[in-house]
Amino acid sequence: MTSMRPPNKTILLKVVILGDGGVGKSCLMNRFVSNRYDENSFHTIGVEFMNKDLEVDGEKYTLQIWDTAGQERFRALRTPFYRGSDICLLCFALNDHISFRALGQWKDEFIKYADIKNNQFPFIAVGNKADIAPSQRDTTSDQINEWCEDNKITNYIETSSKTATNVTEAFSMAVKQWKKLEKQTERELRDQGDTIDLTKGVTIPQNRLCCSTSFGDSRSNSPAITARGGNQAYAD
Repeated sequence: MTSMRPPNKTILLKVVILGDGGVGKSCLMNRFVSNRYDENSFHTIGVEFMNKDLEVDGEKYTLQIWDTAGQERFRALRTPFYRGSDICLLCFALNDHISFRALGQWKDEFIKYADIKNNQFPFIAVGNKADIAPSQRDTTSDQINEWCEDNKITNYIETSSKTATNVTEAFSMAVKQWKKLEKQTERELRDQGDTIDLTKGVTIPQNRLCCSTSFGDSRSNSPAITARGGNQAYAD
């Protein structure tokens, strides 16, 4: 079930950045969040996240951006953080064709552990390191377009963390794609009568009986609140 959000409220979205090690995922996140670029950054160990406020089409969003380690040995550390994601950026380096060929594996891994439906999730393909010379490009536009078409990905953008080219635009594109799919889902559920409009008041008849749940039962040893911690990491 989905719900219609009240207006003028900031929407929190969880964004996961995936791709091989060394394609510039951490640099992309750091450039977007703090407008910093470190060419000598280290590979990410495990995961780390940062928050960034962004306004798109007059609506305010807080993006919780998760940067993941690209090495296979960190799979067990990163996959638990896929659940609850709203957006996924699939990144490769334009001068590294192997990282491009790995996009399909990253996408399949995310679908498996995030437990989402492929055709109803906003995947964005990102070709990073767009500042390189044309002669250094290892993947052609035709190859990229063909892969996106085969994988039903409608949004692709080339970025450069080094020159800050299209960095904010990539995240804005992702939010717009999320919003488009969200509206589509709400429209489908509205047709089925399965939505709750939070912008409208709800009147409950006084003679209506409801059952209640008691929290903090002394007979229960289960904690009422659980906390989720993050792992420290170095930049990718």
